Amino acid sequence: MTVKQISVFLENRPGALAEFAKILEKRNVDLRALSLAESEDFGIVRVIVDNPFDAIQILKDEGYVCSITKVIAVEIEDKPGALVRMLNILGDNQVNLEYSYAFLAKKANSAFMVFRVADNDRAIRVLTENGIRPICHEDMEELFK
Repeated sequence: MTVKQISVFLENRPGALAEFAKILEKRNVDLRALSLAESEDFGIVRVIVDNPFDAIQILKDEGYVCSITKVIAVEIEDKPGALVRMLNILGDNQVNLEYSYAFLAKKANSAFMVFRVADNDRAIRVLTENGIRPICHEDMEELFK
């Protein structure tokens, strides 16, 4: 149970992220989650959108270098210690976390995390065995209704 994330290289300059977002807006692509990591010359924006296959084609047509990656999204309780519990489950089961970011949804008392690991199947298994439910793309769409 994974979610498709689009990673895009952006030039590190004023307005680059706005231009990127405007392209998606014009084509009616809805952003669900966004993370931006930067270096001196470029940044990598990672997004989850309502229709990743359409979005990646739109971005490629506009000249962006981008790719789709399968990541895991989970819903955890919105309370102190919930994130630590999830991270300990992964660490205790030798699942290395490569990166992570949070997103907001219209569901009270829940927090949502996206993360990339080397072994999605293993991470999904150990999280599920420990009562943390990964969510799929369709589940994410329900969160935004």
